[in-house]
Amino acid sequence: MNSLHDKAAEASRWWIAPSDVRYIKLGPGGAWVERCLEQGLIEIGHNGVPHEMAAAGDWDAVRAHFLAAGMGASKAADFTRELRDFYTLPTTALWVTMARGRLWWAFAAEEVVSVDETGRGGRYRRADGGWRSVDVTGAPLVLDELSSRLTKVAAYRQTLCRVEAEAYLVRRINAQPEPAVAEALRAKAAVVSAAQTLIEGLHWRDFEVLADLIFASGGWRRVSAVGGSDQADSDLVLEQATTGERAMVQVKSSADQTVIDDYARRFVEGGWDRCFLVCHTSGRQLTEPGLGRFHLWQGTTLADQAVRAGLLDWLIARSR
Repeated sequence: MNSLHDKAAEASRWWIAPSDVRYIKLGPGGAWVERCLEQGLIEIGHNGVPHEMAAAGDWDAVRAHFLAAGMGASKAADFTRELRDFYTLPTTALWVTMARGRLWWAFAAEEVVSVDETGRGGRYRRADGGWRSVDVTGAPLVLDELSSRLTKVAAYRQTLCRVEAEAYLVRRINAQPEPAVAEALRAKAAVVSAAQTLIEGLHWRDFEVLADLIFASGGWRRVSAVGGSDQADSDLVLEQATTGERAMVQVKSSADQTVIDDYARRFVEGGWDRCFLVCHTSGRQLTEPGLGRFHLWQGTTLADQAVRAGLLDWLIARSR
């Protein structure tokens, strides 16, 4: 794929539009998770219920079986519902579970296979194409990055249930942002763009102050400064109080790629933990040297740092 258009077209091939969504706990306490994920199985218990009875759709008999086993009416109804969903939901139904710090999803093959093996559930359906733990673009579906509206379903005490945050889940798998999030991102982009314009209009002395304020907001403290107040390029040495890292900082009124490469060499030779090159203006977009801890702040990147540091009002005041 050589373009964003091609990537979008490729992703659209895998967009999902499930007819139903169910969360399933793969075994008591997740005991069957590893096997199911590795072998591409969606497995459920209720071993005492004959497969033939459930496959025939005799749900009154299934409920009676649970009642005869001593269950209360409410639990018997819940367990009957679980088996009915497992046997009857179509191949267009989406199944999800949570394990290994990720959300996993799959569509099930139609056939329900009976299992008679100690330590396993009583039946399974194959996950068509296996379980996936990434969205349609290949980005991992990390639980810590998902809304509690969705992940709270993992606290469900029984085996199988509906997912309340169904629309949110499908959007996340399809890599489509929440409408409110999309609106917020557009608003943020407009703010960053405005901040960039304000930064480009700053006098270089105010620009140096801006850089100092950004670093201070991130927990960096200035331990030395080189150069007098009459020079436009201010060399700073900063220290991160929490980690003890020392950073070489260059605040440049202007720079070209030759300047970038020169400071990259100084960074390597000086043995610094980090290097920040903060550039006010450049004739064109500059390229970082790919040294990991060498950070080039210019244009949108710099404006975003200023907004994150809460300095928009400061920029407006300095630009009136």
